[in-house]
Formats: sequence, C-alpha cells, structure tokens
Amino acid sequence: MTPNNRLQTTTLGGGCFWCLEAVYDELKGVVDVVSGYSGGHVPNPTYEQVCTKKTGHAEVVQITFDPGVISFEEILKVFFTIHDPTTPNRQGNDVGPQYRSVIFYHDEEQKATAQRVIREMEAAGLWPAPIVTELAPFDVFYPAEDYHQEYFRRNPRAMYCQVVIAPKVNKFRQKFMHKLKAN
Repeated sequence: MTPNNRLQTTTLGGGCFWCLEAVYDELKGVVDVVSGYSGGHVPNPTYEQVCTKKTGHAEVVQITFDPGVISFEEILKVFFTIHDPTTPNRQGNDVGPQYRSVIFYHDEEQKATAQRVIREMEAAGLWPAPIVTELAPFDVFYPAEDYHQEYFRRNPRAMYCQVVIAPKVNKFRQKFMHKLKAN
C-alpha cells in the first residue's frame, strides 16, 4: 500500500457475495473485503431476512482499496468479468433481488466512472443482452454474519465452492494474473 494515497471504498453486488469476496481477496491493491447487505429498507437484516426477498437488500461486498495500486475502473473491469450483468435479479441458479447486479457508488466520481465503464462494455458488445447493472448511491452497509466472511477460503471443499465459486476464481486468475497479490 502506498502511504501517500487515501484508501477508497466501493460496494458491489453481483450475485452471491461469497463469489465476489473470493476474487477481490486476491486482487493486488485491495486492502479489505467484507461480505454484507446494502440497498434495502430493513435495518440490520439477517441472512434469513434477506433470503425472503422482502428486505430490498442485495448481497454485496464492501471493498477497501488503495487507488495508488488499483483504480476504481480496474475494480469494475474485474466485476464485469466475474458475473453476468445482463440478468436482472439472478446469477446462475441464484435467483431473487438479493442477487442483482448493482454498483453502490460512494461519490460522484465513482458514479461517472461506472457509467463510462458500462457504456464502454455495452459498446464492445461483450454480452448478447443489455447490461442491467443498477447504479445507486451508497447509503448503508450491514456486514453479513461471521460464517459468511471468507467463506471460500474456509470451505474450499464445499460443493457450492467447487461448482460455482472455484470456476469464477479460476477465470479471474487467468484473465488478471498480473493483478494477483503475491502469496
């Protein structure tokens, strides 16, 4: 981390937070990743409440990063590589508004960068359908329960981890090998 740069935060939802956390934990310049909930109307929701699809929350990760090492634009390029931004309220077999693709921007600069990256992705025609990623101002973040934190690292042999998360992590590693943290 470069001591002269101020750390920044972003909050992203792209399906199951376990998948996003597993990828961003390995990204150079990312200082911290916390799984949680954002974008809803129920204070301090539990996982069980969010799963009812009635709280309005999305499963998200809150990422603290060093912009001297990695830019917000690079964070977003990883984001758009590891999930399908064209399916509203779903990622694969995970269905419901809690799995929506969403960027909760923390300031106007993040909003403008996200809008530009989405336009560039659309223009590149990378997906057969339009990008439906929601852009919303960040309001509040509620960390998920402890058992959700570092889930992939702690449960690599769990079936969901092997079938869903590991392929996303491998895809990320192949495409962004030059951006991986040194072990």
